[in-house]
Amino acid sequence: MLGKYLKKRKTGASRKNAVRNFPGSLTIIKRGAKAPLERGNGTRNESRWSIAPVLGEPGDLIKIVRDHKVDKVVVALQERRGTLPLRDLLDCKFNGIVVEDSPAFYEEMTGKIPVAGLYPSSLIFSSGFKKSRLLLLTKRFLDIVASLVLLIVSLPASVATAIAIKLDSKGPVIFSQERAGEREKVFRIYKFRSMYTDAEKHGPKWASDNDDRVTRVGRIIRKLRIDEIPQLYNILKGDMSFVGPRPERPYFVEQLKKQIPFYSERFWVKPGLTGWAQINYSYGASVEDALEKLQYDLYYIKHLSITLDIAIILQTIKVVLVGRGAR
Repeated sequence: MLGKYLKKRKTGASRKNAVRNFPGSLTIIKRGAKAPLERGNGTRNESRWSIAPVLGEPGDLIKIVRDHKVDKVVVALQERRGTLPLRDLLDCKFNGIVVEDSPAFYEEMTGKIPVAGLYPSSLIFSSGFKKSRLLLLTKRFLDIVASLVLLIVSLPASVATAIAIKLDSKGPVIFSQERAGEREKVFRIYKFRSMYTDAEKHGPKWASDNDDRVTRVGRIIRKLRIDEIPQLYNILKGDMSFVGPRPERPYFVEQLKKQIPFYSERFWVKPGLTGWAQINYSYGASVEDALEKLQYDLYYIKHLSITLDIAIILQTIKVVLVGRGAR
């Protein structure tokens, strides 16, 4: 099961044959194809989507399936009224061939749920999004045990960091800020201060590469993720979990909810110290980045499990070691 989730980060093409159905044409992804699938969202023209020649028209579906020994058909029609080859798709289905909608295929291959063109009914009637009491209790138990152990283990590093911050710049060692948690309940998050005390004298803004608000010590502890050690206290309190969507500031949440559909749905779970979006996408500093990370967050919430959490934590260790995504 761990391999299932870790593998999603390494492959962009199916190991199965798949016929893609475009308005008026058919193309195929061959077994073991290594060309990457489309990574963003929204409409793409056929040349951008195809990684194999067009093989025919929708009416040729049965012949193509037989000739190429296809085991999965992916329907990717924007408009289906009067164009969907129902009879041929039924024949495929009853012949043991998997027939899948393009959003489900996209989710399977990319590890995210596409938001563009997504209808509420797609979420309502889809499988997943299960949060059993046993799962939540187990997750909370592991959060408490792990945060206590890490608070003790990281004590020497915390003391050294506190001294370095004090020597480097004026201001408190610990920085706190409001964040939106589960069900958008506001809580105060704690971090080692990595910016100058007047960092937001002109108002809130996202961090950026080479941000001049970051102190010398701040650049080091951000790269090593040491600045996030105090968040273990947030986990111990129950404001956060080890794994979940990134805790965002209420100021930005209100803006993003107006611009990104389904953005509010990421608050059905506790925010995390790390998460599926954090290990799959670099630090975000724009609406476009927030949209991309939301798609990963929705996937995480849909497939919430202890197994997935463990896979994310293992991958996070790798990310920390190479210093990717820190700002």
